[in-house]
Amino acid sequence: MTPLVDVMLVLLIIFMVTAPMMTQGIEVELPKTTSKALRQHEEPLVVSINGKGEIFLGRVRVKESLLVQQLKGLPPERRKESIYLRADRKVPYGLVVSTMAAIKRAGFTKLGMITRPSDKRGG
Repeated sequence: MTPLVDVMLVLLIIFMVTAPMMTQGIEVELPKTTSKALRQHEEPLVVSINGKGEIFLGRVRVKESLLVQQLKGLPPERRKESIYLRADRKVPYGLVVSTMAAIKRAGFTKLGMITRPSDKRGG
């Protein structure tokens, strides 16, 4: 039986590779990947975790214990859209996973991870 941590790590890597690059007002040092950013037509819903472990919904700071309530308070049509998680690379893995779980508990099914492209050029 594969440990849950291994499964979550694989899911985290998949989300990091497939998520678009976004810019927000929260200072977060993103991990680097080699994937290209996807174009967005409207402002997506973004949950950010800065280097201090503070969680933000958009640009508003939210306590970890209230994140599910805040997300459930959004209109039902917003919960059908994609939501993106931006986490500083210094944030403990456990906080990222618990935030992902909170987003899922709030009813979101399309969760992506935001990363930044690496400085290396492929060739």
